[in-house]
Amino acid sequence: MPSTPNPGPELISDEDLRKLTVTELTPHNATITLVDYDPRWPELFAREADRITAALGQAALRVEHVGSTSVPGLVAKPIIDILLVVPDSGDESGYVPVLAEAGYVLRIREPDWFEHRLLKGPDTDVNLHVFSDGAAEIARMVRFRDWLRTNPADRDRYARRKRELAKNTWRHVQHYADAKTAVVTEIMRRADAAAE
Repeated sequence: MPSTPNPGPELISDEDLRKLTVTELTPHNATITLVDYDPRWPELFAREADRITAALGQAALRVEHVGSTSVPGLVAKPIIDILLVVPDSGDESGYVPVLAEAGYVLRIREPDWFEHRLLKGPDTDVNLHVFSDGAAEIARMVRFRDWLRTNPADRDRYARRKRELAKNTWRHVQHYADAKTAVVTEIMRRADAAAE
């Protein structure tokens, strides 16, 4: 039977998650479903990128496929992670209403973490991560993706850790994401050192 992880200080509390969640917070209370890399994921990203740029026009400064579905050969939750850079992610009036008309729903608001916003897609399982132009997290997300694409040893190390953690029962999917922090930090140290 899968174990339930003991939430340590690195896991966000239900109360804090509730504060960040715009819609109702529903516990996951299950293991994490990971699937093998699907070559259709880049096509799904491209379709969403077209929809986002058509809706926002020049306000979409950058749209990138990030996360595990952007790395060929990596197991992933079948959710397309998209990075959207706008002039000011804290100014929701500049992009949220237009994206809402295109079917996206604002789910997470994190003003204390790079003014991050997360929206869910209209007909594809998408996590649309919105950051302001110049936010340090943008470069980190892209560097992590690019490093995993070109470093099979770290890609496989990350995949092994994901599979280990996915077997546990997680109250919230965010707790699973938080539990990956140590391996992500380790891999990012190598990526950062290589970039210097």
